[in-house]
Amino acid sequence: MLFIELLKAVFLGVVEGITEWLPISSTGHMILVEEFIQLNASAAFKEMFFVVIQLGAILAVVLLYFNKLNPFSARKSKAQKRQTMRIWYKVVVGVLPAGVLGVLFDDWLDEHFYNYQTVAIMLIIYGILFIIIENRNRHRPARIKSFDELSYITAFGIGLFQVLSLIPGTSRSGATILGGIILGTSRYIAAEYSFFLSIPVMFGASALKLFKFGLYFTGMELVILLTGMIVAFIVSVVAIRFLLRYIKNNDFKAFGWYRIILGLLVIGYFVFVG
Repeated sequence: MLFIELLKAVFLGVVEGITEWLPISSTGHMILVEEFIQLNASAAFKEMFFVVIQLGAILAVVLLYFNKLNPFSARKSKAQKRQTMRIWYKVVVGVLPAGVLGVLFDDWLDEHFYNYQTVAIMLIIYGILFIIIENRNRHRPARIKSFDELSYITAFGIGLFQVLSLIPGTSRSGATILGGIILGTSRYIAAEYSFFLSIPVMFGASALKLFKFGLYFTGMELVILLTGMIVAFIVSVVAIRFLLRYIKNNDFKAFGWYRIILGLLVIGYFVFVG
């Protein structure tokens, strides 16, 4: 019994680790996967699990960018430490819109938008937008190619795009990356800033879900949760490195087409099979 549940947790951790960072919607994939692989647990635990498993994913960002995001490193000069703090200030500015609205409307959004229809529509809409924006920007050089060039106004603007990701199926990384590109950042800066924004957002979302669930885990529930988080962490390290290598020479249109196909598959499955 426990072995089977651990296998499920491993698979869910793999899905989370891949889809959290690629702009293809982790929620959309989780809804599909949950149709075939359901944890033998209470509804409250599963709701919490699908959010808190993201802690494993976010620790991958902390590991990969620890030096870049650590303003207290002894290896950094005073100027470098100030530069690092400016990155954090811009992260705080970008987090504010989604942070405030997420706390206020978390339950309402889950109740009204956590369904396959919303996820499928958002997958398709943002897939189309990725293709349109990338085609528009084909011959337009990015204005912002470093974090020093990223203004607080632009950071806040990207944060407003992140609000869109409160609707399931949008993809947090997808919304912020798309927003960054629209506002003139390079794909690389858009992706990195999306990673950095995820740190407080996902820690906050996980803390909120843990608070609502409580800390009264059974031994089996705790093992399942930790397994999913550890796997999500390992896979996230690989996924983040892949994405950063990929966008050096490629645009996001492939992810756009993938989203459209997945959205159509979600609709087809639930209409004809589900």
